[in-house]
Amino acid sequence: MSTFRNIDLPSGGGSSTSARGKGEMTAQDTKRRILVIEDEMLIAMLLEDMLSDLGHEVVGAVTRVNDALTAVTRDDFDIAILDLHLNGQSAYPVADALIDRGVPFAFATGYGESGLPEKYRGRPILQKPFAREDLEATLKAFK
Repeated sequence: MSTFRNIDLPSGGGSSTSARGKGEMTAQDTKRRILVIEDEMLIAMLLEDMLSDLGHEVVGAVTRVNDALTAVTRDDFDIAILDLHLNGQSAYPVADALIDRGVPFAFATGYGESGLPEKYRGRPILQKPFAREDLEATLKAFK
């Protein structure tokens, strides 16, 4: 049974205004289609809510390495947020697939950059635990 699920979001344009509110974006922001790869359901739901609040579209959430590899090759998205460990498995094969496809991504981890192999250092990191401002700053690294 696949754990991949599509998220149906209402189609409301994120307005380009200077006000910051739910679903509103500033003129510098770009609405992105984002794949969430996270095995902790509460963290995945938190990411989905925060990303939507920031005006982005969550195209799906996956919790397992095999499902993530399928989503990376099959789905259309601009950015991925990738947890380092998915149900006890290393997510580095997913990171490699994203690199091969040329899709930018951020690692979501509590270990920080020092916990990454040299090959993956320099990638954006969403340090757990995180707040909305941390997520927003991480996404700005992709501009």
